[in-house]
Amino acid sequence: MMSTGEQQRWRVVVPVKGQLSAKSRLHPPAGVLRSDLAHAFAIDTLAAVHACMPVGRLLVVTSDELTRGWARERDVDVTADPGSGLNDAVRAGLASLEARHGEGHTAVLLGDLPTLRPVDLARALAACCEHERSFVPDAEGTGTVLLAAHAGGSINPRFGSGSANAHERDHTRLDLDLPHLRSDVDDDVALARAVSLGVGPRTAQVLASRRH
Repeated sequence: MMSTGEQQRWRVVVPVKGQLSAKSRLHPPAGVLRSDLAHAFAIDTLAAVHACMPVGRLLVVTSDELTRGWARERDVDVTADPGSGLNDAVRAGLASLEARHGEGHTAVLLGDLPTLRPVDLARALAACCEHERSFVPDAEGTGTVLLAAHAGGSINPRFGSGSANAHERDHTRLDLDLPHLRSDVDDDVALARAVSLGVGPRTAQVLASRRH
């Protein structure tokens, strides 16, 4: 677990895609809209980050109005998604964060981690404190769920297919035993794995609405 001092070091950027364009490979249960499920993933992720980080240490990159509304209600900073892909969204968030708060310890966390708990993020960031630049791969080991650096300006996001290998070129790979952190949901297999681990309240609520 991070100490209070370690928590004060970190800022976290979370990119969230618009509902209608998110999770095209996911086939929700009957009666559940993909857009509702994608939004639920994002809210459960953001809620866990918000509970872990000090005030002013979370920045959301999105143009999704529902997500922006969630953030505004909690005085969370929001930067508009430029709409040209995940890596450009991350870069926009990093630039906005630096403009607002200057250089510092910065992490980028994916917005589709419905199993995430505050303790998982705290433990991951504590591990990242030991390395100038680091990343945590997803459960399969090929993608990336968390990308971090002591200087946010040194982060070079390469999210997408095979991002773990790409990030390993200049970041230390941390295969942490944190399954709730490493369970991003892009497809049906990942959703089943997340449900078995235990999803957050918003995702659980959406899944409970399915037709029987």
